[in-house]
Amino acid sequence: MSKDLFTADDQTSIVEAIKMAEKQTSGEIRVHIEPNCRLDPIDRALEMFTQLQMHTTALKNSVLIYVATEDKKFAIIGDEGIHEKVKDAFWNEEKELMFTHFSSGNFTGGLTQAILKVGEKLKLHFPYLESDTDELSNDISFGEKTDA
Repeated sequence: MSKDLFTADDQTSIVEAIKMAEKQTSGEIRVHIEPNCRLDPIDRALEMFTQLQMHTTALKNSVLIYVATEDKKFAIIGDEGIHEKVKDAFWNEEKELMFTHFSSGNFTGGLTQAILKVGEKLKLHFPYLESDTDELSNDISFGEKTDA
């Protein structure tokens, strides 16, 4: 169900937002979408952060946006390098932005707006460097439906 919620055009818009955001920063942004979340969404996001190898970036400046579509849960977390710069207040602002869009059924808009805002914050603290390489995939990762 989670992948079905996003059309091919929606997925392209999300990936393009990630690419646009990352053009101005050495930071990395990923989106993980799955139907169910058996844990607190922050805990599940932390599991996925590790599974997606997001903790391996050189500057510890990666951000994960996690969404469980059927359970209507989501979280946004950043590695220690970006988190120590922006603190919880920034993550809460982005969650509120996404919630506003999600509440009206605009999932793609909520994700793309949050991605672009995260990109702006990453640019402020981790500007693009000539030597920058794309350390993580820009593709959306999708999880499977679970009964748990």
